[in-house]
Formats: sequence, structure tokens, C-alpha cells
Amino acid sequence: MLEWYDFTIYAFVATYLAEQFFPGTDPNASLLKAYLAFGGGFIVRPLGALVIGSYGDRAGRRAALTLTILLMALGTAIIAGAPVYTSIGLWAPFMLLAGRLLQGLSAGGEVGSAVAYLVETAHPARRGLVSSVLQASMGLANICGIAVVILCTGLLNHDQMQAYGWRIPFILGLIIVPVGLYLRRTLVETDEFTRNVKARAVATDSPIRNVWRRYPRQLTVGLGLGTLWASSVYVFNVYMPTYVQRNFGFSAPEAYTAALVANCLFVGTCLLAGTLADRLGCRRLLIISSLLLLVIPSPALMWLTSNISVAHLVLVQSMLAMCVALFVGAAPMALGLLFPAEVRSTGSACVYNFAFTIFGGFAPAILTWLAGHTSYSKLAPAGYVMGMAVVALGAALFGFRWCGVADSVDEL
Repeated sequence: MLEWYDFTIYAFVATYLAEQFFPGTDPNASLLKAYLAFGGGFIVRPLGALVIGSYGDRAGRRAALTLTILLMALGTAIIAGAPVYTSIGLWAPFMLLAGRLLQGLSAGGEVGSAVAYLVETAHPARRGLVSSVLQASMGLANICGIAVVILCTGLLNHDQMQAYGWRIPFILGLIIVPVGLYLRRTLVETDEFTRNVKARAVATDSPIRNVWRRYPRQLTVGLGLGTLWASSVYVFNVYMPTYVQRNFGFSAPEAYTAALVANCLFVGTCLLAGTLADRLGCRRLLIISSLLLLVIPSPALMWLTSNISVAHLVLVQSMLAMCVALFVGAAPMALGLLFPAEVRSTGSACVYNFAFTIFGGFAPAILTWLAGHTSYSKLAPAGYVMGMAVVALGAALFGFRWCGVADSVDEL
């Protein structure tokens, strides 16, 4: 939760970062540049996936998870203390980008190691529920981020937020250092990893080479699932507060309050999805949730367009967040099913981060550009996610059998 708070808080204060680091006469262009820097953190995530994911398969899940904490904290500290454009000119956006790149390296290695650790330590009958905590914690991170921004914007006026208030959420994020290091240094390494130490020691291929040479089908199916995982989270959970302010005229407190309610429901639905995955199988739940994300977003946003009010915003955003949660709550278990233990950290990290780099990280920038250059800006988020839902639906329908993987926790 603390680590993903650090990574996503940027999106919630992007409008202030745009003015401080990318000043100009066109607010939309400044915001686009800020979101491109946000997306920069995703460019290096595949590198983090390869390096830290491989490190997790060789040195252990605990070692990799401790390393990601340190990298995330360093990147957050750089952003929190970065001088603005009026102080050092073009060096300011470069410092902002440097912080995002370090955060991206950390996030790149986080998910693969976390998926492997949760799946390998959970009771076989509860692996869906336990692994769903991974995505639920990201929802908790959004709740913390939104709550902090609501508090800051409520106590500080716009000028104060521009001057120094935007730094407060990042400074609070540095709590990750003592808490995160304590939690992860006290972890016990998984039995499944320990049993395979000797086999890895004599292996001729590295985990990176092994997963790319021996498991191309698993990588393809995982990437197909990851397209919807990435796009739905960053469009409906992260980008929505900015989107509804610029396209529907909601104020910042209204937008963030709706997002806060939606993310609370998102967390609970993620855990429900994990429980359902244990009982029904994650493949069935992925198919159902993909269909929901294919048919619901466009009518929901069209209805909001003709019924603009805070109550309707809360209802629409909550419904979309719960549909997303049903899919992403089951997705971590799906990655655990696809990859064997010796490459589980590397394989999970690769597909997750390549998907988030391509389809998630730049989604806010793409949608911001569409808002300024097309007449369909109000429905662009729905169209984007619905397109990814088609890909994920195909992966869920045919991918498991193509990979020779049964939809059962007993197969792990």
C-alpha cells in the first residue's frame, strides 16, 4: 500500500505539477507534458521487471521486495525535493523525470515478486483471496492518496498548493522507508523457493532467458490479460478525477470525493473477487468481468453526460470501479497459474509491466490529448477500456487451454 501510494500520488497532483514544472500558455499542453513524465515511470518498468524479477527468482522473494522499497523511497524523495521550473529552468522537469524513472524501476520488480510470494505462501484453497490482496492494496494506496489530496486542498488555497502544498503528499510517502523495511526484512522466504535453490544453482539459463525461450505462450496470454488490467485501473481509478473535472465541470473536491468512495468499494470487491476465484475458478471470473467491462463503460458515461450531478458521478464511478475490481482481483492468481515456480517472479513481472507500460502508463496522456483534439473526449475512456476488454476476453476464453494450464489452484 505504501509503495503504490508513492507511485500513484503523482497522478492525483498532476495539475499542480504541470504548472510548476511545465509552465506555458496552454494548460492542456502543460498537463499533457506532466502526464508524459508520469508515463516515463512506465518506460523503465520492463527493465525493472527483468532485472528485479530475475533477482527475485535467484536471490529470493524477500531480497527483491526489500530492494523495491529502497528504490521507490529514493524516487519519491527526489520528486518531493525537486526545485521547480522558475528556480532551475529545464533541469526541473529532468529531476521530476529522474524520480519517476526510479519509481518505475521499483514498481517493475514489485508485482512479480509479490505475486510469487503470495501464491507460494497461501493455503491452496485460499490462493485467490490471498493474491487478491495485492490489487486491493493498490486500491488502498489510491484511497490514501485521494484522502491526502482532499485534506491538502481543503486546508490550503490554490496558491498555497501551487507553492508548496503539492510536496506534502510525497513527503508523507517517505513513511515507506522505516515501515516497509521492517515488514520486508522480517519476511520468511517461501518453502517453494527454498526447495528449488539447488536446481537454480546448476541451471544453465538465467530466469530471463528461460521464461522467454520456454514459455512464450504464457507470456502472450499474460500480456493479453494485462492489457485490460492496466488500462482499466489507470483510466477508471487513477485518471477519473482529472477527467471528470475537465470534461464534466466537477470541482476538485467533488471529483476526489467520488474517487474516494469508488476506491473504497474497489478494495472490498477485489477481496470478493479473490474469494470467488477460489470457488469458481479465476478463468470464469476473468471472462465474466471482461464482458462487464466490454458492455458497461460506454452506457455509463453516456448516462453521466445527460445526468451531471455529484450523486450520479459517485454512482457511475463506483460501478466502474467494482467492474474493474472483479477482473484485477482475480488476475494475480491467473499469473500464478500460468508460470511455474522457477520463473514465476520473472514471468509475472514481465507480462504485468509490459502491459502497464504500453496500455496503462500513457493512458492519461493519450486521453488528455484526445480531450483537446477530438469531439469524442467524453467517451474516449470508455472506448479505450472496451477495446482492451476484447483482447482480455480472448485471452481468458482460450489462453489457459492453449498453455495447457487447468483453472484450478491445485495446479500451482
